[in-house]
Amino acid sequence: MAGYGGIVAQRTASDNTVPANSYPGEDIGLPESGPGSMASIGRRLLALVIDWLLCTVIAYGLFHSQYLTIAVFAVEDYLGTALGGFTVGKRLAGIRVIRVVKRGAPVGFGWAAVRTLLLLCVIPALLLDDRRGIHDRASDTAVVRI
Repeated sequence: MAGYGGIVAQRTASDNTVPANSYPGEDIGLPESGPGSMASIGRRLLALVIDWLLCTVIAYGLFHSQYLTIAVFAVEDYLGTALGGFTVGKRLAGIRVIRVVKRGAPVGFGWAAVRTLLLLCVIPALLLDDRRGIHDRASDTAVVRI
C-alpha cells in the first residue's frame, strides 16, 4: 500500500503504479463538474491577471509607484481570501477559495495568511498536484467554481 495525494491506494502485482484520481478534487470530495468543482488552471490564471492589473493601477494611482504592486496584491489577496474567499479577479473569473475540511466556512485570517505568504513566494503556487498548489495544501484550501 502506498500513500498518494492524501489517499491510500493498493499497488497491483502486474502494475507498480498508484491509480490516479478519475478527476481533480475527487480525493477531497468535490464534484466532478459544475459549481463546487475544482477551478481550471485557465480560470485561476485569468483571476491572477485581473488581480495583478488592478493592483498595478491602484499602486500607481495611490502611491505613484508600480513597485508597490506586490504589497497591494498581498493586501487584496489576504483580505479577500480571509473574509469571503474572493478577490476581484476570482469573482470575475467565477471562482473562490474554500476550506477543504469546513466547506462553506470562510478561510479565516490565519489560513489566509499562510496561503498568501506562500502564494507570494510564487514557487509553491506553481507546484500543482490535482490542481492544488502547495499554498492550497498548506492552508487546507481549494479553489473551486462558483
